[in-house]
Amino acid sequence: MARTATARVLLRGGVDEKTGEALTARVVAERVGWAADLVAAIAAGLLTARWNAEDVAGLAAGVDGAGRVLPSNAWMALRRLGWAVTVPDGVRVNDRIVRMAQEQAGRILRGAQHRAEMVAEVLNTWPADPAKRTPAEWNAVREAIPDGRSLSGGVIKARTRQVTAFVAGHGRFPVDVFDLEEAPRAARMLVLAAVDRQQAILERAEDEPARVLLRLQLPTRPDPRAYADWTWVACPLNLPPTVPPDAVLHLPTLRPQGQKIHADLAFSHPVPKTERKGHTTSLGVDWGLNILLSAGACRLRPDGTITALGVGAMFRAAGVMARQHRLRRHGEHLHSKIDTYTRLIDGQEDHHLVVKHATLTAEHASPSSPSRPATPPGTARSVWSLCGTARHPTGPPHPAGNGRSAPTLTAAGKATATTAHGGASPPAA
Repeated sequence: MARTATARVLLRGGVDEKTGEALTARVVAERVGWAADLVAAIAAGLLTARWNAEDVAGLAAGVDGAGRVLPSNAWMALRRLGWAVTVPDGVRVNDRIVRMAQEQAGRILRGAQHRAEMVAEVLNTWPADPAKRTPAEWNAVREAIPDGRSLSGGVIKARTRQVTAFVAGHGRFPVDVFDLEEAPRAARMLVLAAVDRQQAILERAEDEPARVLLRLQLPTRPDPRAYADWTWVACPLNLPPTVPPDAVLHLPTLRPQGQKIHADLAFSHPVPKTERKGHTTSLGVDWGLNILLSAGACRLRPDGTITALGVGAMFRAAGVMARQHRLRRHGEHLHSKIDTYTRLIDGQEDHHLVVKHATLTAEHASPSSPSRPATPPGTARSVWSLCGTARHPTGPPHPAGNGRSAPTLTAAGKATATTAHGGASPPAA
């Protein structure tokens, strides 16, 4: 099966094919920046003109006025809808420059539909206290937002704060996200995937697969007045080792950053299809107390034996553990003060420490008290495990009594890999 990945490459110069002049990286970055500015200006005009609920919903619907399915390419979809663009006065650009502007604007407008739906549901389920939602209000807003159950709570809080700031400044609630926000800005980049060979060509060297030549048309001035102000520039690229020699290369996205140009080069290459059976390598993970999460890999040999690969890996959350120890010490100090106040009051209801004693007692009894800290390492150690390999422990307790083993199947379907306190032990078949 095919897999597409991206590698970042740095443009280190080029050659002007019209004059044969060697261009430094700074000159190439300047010319790419001129082209990116033209694309961003055209895309900004299109975003401003179409930043409304009707146009965004129409693009997100995926069909045109005649009921035909819109193309997957954003620039083709915009042309099918008849959305024209405006080129700055006195500037001459070819159709491929317009394509890149339409592609960038179309991608932004397609992504705006989810933001519009989220803001609309946040407004429909507005809480009584925007600074603190109740559990029932959290459930209501998550049920209303599409895929709200998997949405981070921080995103909902950020939108709530944004609406609150709008109300404070305008004295009313926004109608929708298009009233809440201005049209987004277009980034300074060239999406070469939207053009053809008349604008950009990518060729791999036959004798050295790690070398690639990128040929593209760039302006010779910031405001090209005629097609003669555009010339072909050849830029050699050195591919990183992560790009296989037999990979199919795609036109990159150029991102000017100061005097440098970064090219996000996409490539496709075949990989073995993942099968449910027949694996010879497995990964075992184990939760613990002294070491939050341990992992070790093992391999099934042709003779049926299972051997461990390396010494395993350990997840150490030093910062999180320091916070836990600090909370524990704070809780112990709080408990000690309560005992001291209780001894000093000695049953006197009119004692001046009664109020402080009641306050500290309520704080100590609260579920969020430092003496009852949550377990923040649980989230961190779950993220650390790769690709969801570490599932919620459901197996029997580890013999050491400090965690549970997460089952990992091998080719035989019976092996279990466990690690105890950082040591990767081979699984028992």
